[in-house]
Amino acid sequence: MAIITLTTDLGYKDFYQAALKGSILSTLPHVNIIDITHEIQAFNISRAAFILKNCFSYFPKNTVHLIGIDTVYSEYNKYIAVKYRDHYFVGSDNGIFSLIFDEEPQEIVEINIMQDLKFLHFPLADIFVKAACHLAAGGALKEIGIPTDKVEERVNLHPIVEPDQIKGSVIFVDSFQNVVTNVTKNLFTKVQQGRNFTLSFRRNETINQLSWHYNEVPEGEKLCLFGISDHLEIAINKGNASGLLGLNIGDIVRIDFQ
Repeated sequence: MAIITLTTDLGYKDFYQAALKGSILSTLPHVNIIDITHEIQAFNISRAAFILKNCFSYFPKNTVHLIGIDTVYSEYNKYIAVKYRDHYFVGSDNGIFSLIFDEEPQEIVEINIMQDLKFLHFPLADIFVKAACHLAAGGALKEIGIPTDKVEERVNLHPIVEPDQIKGSVIFVDSFQNVVTNVTKNLFTKVQQGRNFTLSFRRNETINQLSWHYNEVPEGEKLCLFGISDHLEIAINKGNASGLLGLNIGDIVRIDFQ
């Protein structure tokens, strides 16, 4: 069965999400619609990209991922469809794709489907749906757009790396209030070279040991580990690290190697 996933900032209180799903089912009745999330903060491209980047590969190949973030058309915000690692993505060319992809996509088209005027203020339920359903039904990218080789570039803040130190920042807080930093496992290992370390952050808090699991420390104790995203996380066993430790998106963390 064809699969279309949805990642949007539509929320659950209004009719927009239902209208989007109804449009999909009216176009492709037997498609399997999977909600990744509708709770992205309005226009928060970075958060949407992080979530989608860390889950899309768990879906079967040829899954279509519809991204409903910042979808109002302008000459600077075009709509594109992309094939990447045998998955399809449909969304606005607002920089989100450059945050999701680690390598060049297999194919990109600028969507040229005609806008239905009755959906002028809700293109997500029109152009995006038509493109996503076309791909989910096995259609070719070239049939819905003009080939291109570029996507809008957007860059996340990178850690500052020195021989004995990494300065990173918080980039994500999950629903458990685990704090995710922009320090990847590969970067940490490369700089560490087997040495001991001290992770420091707000309120003079420190951690000097990596954990494999959240329950390796007593309940209520802080820890750090590399989670499913392969980014360094700061957590509290059965606690809320963000709130209790005062860590929020953009806050600085420092890792010193001895």
